[in-house]
Amino acid sequence: MIRNRPLPALAVAAVLLLSACGGTSADQGGATGEPVAGGTARVIQINEPRSLDPAIMGNAWAFNAVLGNAIYGTLMVNDPKTGKIEYKLAESMVTEDGGATFELTLREGLTFSDGSPFNAEAVKFNWDRIKDPATGSAASNIQEASLAKTTEVVDTRTLKITMVEPIPNYAQALVSSSLNWIASPTALRAGQRAFDAKPVGAGPFTVESWTRQDSIELVKNPKYWDAPKPYLDRITLRSINDSTQRINTLTSGGADVAVDTNWATMATARDAGFAVDTMPLNGGQYLAMNARRAPFDDVRARQAVAAALDLRAMDTTVYNGKGSLVPTLFTESSPFHSGQQLVKTDKAAAQRLFDELAAEGNPVSFTFKSYPSPESKAVAESVQAQLSTFRNVEVRVEIVDHTEVASLHASHDFDMLISSAFFIDPEPRLWTVFHGDSRGNVTGIDDEQLNAALQQGRESTSEQERKAAYERVQQRLAEIVPGIFYTRSAASAVSADNVGGVVQYGYGSLLPEELWIQP
Repeated sequence: MIRNRPLPALAVAAVLLLSACGGTSADQGGATGEPVAGGTARVIQINEPRSLDPAIMGNAWAFNAVLGNAIYGTLMVNDPKTGKIEYKLAESMVTEDGGATFELTLREGLTFSDGSPFNAEAVKFNWDRIKDPATGSAASNIQEASLAKTTEVVDTRTLKITMVEPIPNYAQALVSSSLNWIASPTALRAGQRAFDAKPVGAGPFTVESWTRQDSIELVKNPKYWDAPKPYLDRITLRSINDSTQRINTLTSGGADVAVDTNWATMATARDAGFAVDTMPLNGGQYLAMNARRAPFDDVRARQAVAAALDLRAMDTTVYNGKGSLVPTLFTESSPFHSGQQLVKTDKAAAQRLFDELAAEGNPVSFTFKSYPSPESKAVAESVQAQLSTFRNVEVRVEIVDHTEVASLHASHDFDMLISSAFFIDPEPRLWTVFHGDSRGNVTGIDDEQLNAALQQGRESTSEQERKAAYERVQQRLAEIVPGIFYTRSAASAVSADNVGGVVQYGYGSLLPEELWIQP
């Protein structure tokens, strides 16, 4: 079997998500009843886009998901609870050989916003372009695109995809990446500057203007395939990086919807009468321990730290008790939930392991490389403070700039840092994060049993086989502890009580065509 070796995951994601206080809230609230047409919504996203090129944008709540969905629409989405694929611009995506090849079929009569045909050749152009290093695609997009070996146009509406190795659930990778967004090849060939001035997609909105560091004005696309959507006439999109400022803007009446990722500020908004919709993501944020070098190349050192930490106390210190712990890898709503506990605080066992390692001449000493955000520093300092109460363990905290994140992940020059692994369906994210053959494996863990279970989960076509495989994955993660999950990731949208149609998919990807405002 040929193992796929995807490119490194988008390392900066760990930085941008550090304010996440995790949770699985499904508090939707807001306007109810039949959607109302017309009006303008003021929406706040987290980060200003570097470009409007879908290859460069990121399809997750912490990046530019709502903007990408607005301009380009979606080939498909997934149900936020079950992960089941639902088709949009695509009509179907099927495999007859267990995921070795797929056929993606588009709806009839699709056009881009400029009237040019949206066809299989356009999909091929976009997907092949993402894999080309010269494009400068986001690493996470390259990673998902590289799972496919070749693409071939069968006819106007059909694209054949041949995989590097069989991945029956490849659609899940498409949903949560920019492969889900298709731009006009003609517009892309004009170059990035021209494309940013006039991007062309097939989404519910078109770009009227983009004033950098200020706002993006979007207007309804009259050629959108799914009439009468979108319901809104216009969207004014602004980017605010600070969570407190985002929520303050919302609560003061300066916005109608805010994409957010901090449970403390979201609790403030909820108390003020705003609705909060949070994706029920599995996994979350974790403390990655580098198994490539001492001290964490010894499983006992990883087990000792995991047993020593009181994650509930950390949550109180870092998030004022507003976070959501990760007792199990999968939430209770997931079909893969097994009840397997990932870590358990046992201070006596931790001290025995610390003493055992010290007696062998290997006392546990490591550096926690923290990002400069308040949340990251608070997590690192909590780890340092808790472990300071034990003998034969020493923790140093080093603050590293955001610009060093990618190099840390590439060089593996760290002992402990914060990373993330969040998902609805475990494929392909778990394989990427923990398989020994994956270059997106931050911890460097390479365990034969874990690799086999992850591969089984990737290749299995039956739900029963997948459940059995991921049960073994959970058991092995609990035994060898490559990382310590300390909080769920909270991909959320906060909205005023007159806003309806707040719908997300993937990694907190808000669908603007569903939004409407009650007069």
